[in-house]
Amino acid sequence: MLAGMNAPTLHSPGGTANASHRGLVLGLAAVFAAVFAWSAWRPLFPRDWWLENVLNLPVIAILTAVYRWVPLTRAHWVLIGLFMCLHETGAHYTYAEVPYNDWTRAWFGRSLNEIFGWERNHFDRFVHFSYGLFIALPIRQLFLRVVEARGFWSYFLPLDLTLSSSALYELIEWGAAETVGGDLGMAYLGTQGDVWDAHRDMALAGGGALIAILFSALLAGWRGWKTRRDLRLRRCEAPESAER
Repeated sequence: MLAGMNAPTLHSPGGTANASHRGLVLGLAAVFAAVFAWSAWRPLFPRDWWLENVLNLPVIAILTAVYRWVPLTRAHWVLIGLFMCLHETGAHYTYAEVPYNDWTRAWFGRSLNEIFGWERNHFDRFVHFSYGLFIALPIRQLFLRVVEARGFWSYFLPLDLTLSSSALYELIEWGAAETVGGDLGMAYLGTQGDVWDAHRDMALAGGGALIAILFSALLAGWRGWKTRRDLRLRRCEAPESAER
């Protein structure tokens, strides 16, 4: 899917950078609104739900600005929408209580924890990994379009920002948990007794971003090789055409 999406043109006066994707973005916004409404309806821990959604307003403001000024591909918008829906699922149940084991037991007869021998709820781990995997490529597009990063820096800077923003979130999470304290703070942190929870979350976000960035680099390398091959073939065919 990513390979088939060409970046749209830069923003021009009188329109938006993502005008050609308007229908898709509106559809994704409608899906997110429905998921958000479901998430807000009788969440398992209502006060934790509010904490989990505090950052939604600045995120939506950033995405609105991106929609207006920075061209993303359709695939990028879908990845962003998927991640936001995953977050709302975690907010509804609290990340440590998402009943994925009940779902997989109902569908396959065995829970995911039973299949893999896990002892903790790993939904939070999955979402942190998804943050890196899904968001690193839209971030790379921002670096390509806004600061015109090229070469090594166009791959390193998105990886760096994804990892650093993950670390910043862990600091915000820690500060919020310290401020509210008690059961609410523990529900918000969702460490499940793991003293290295924050470190593992950051590592997973960085790992997901690394996979996405490596995929992007390999895809760019393959496209470059294909372009050079096509040029060589055209040059070889040109003399034969001239002789005829």
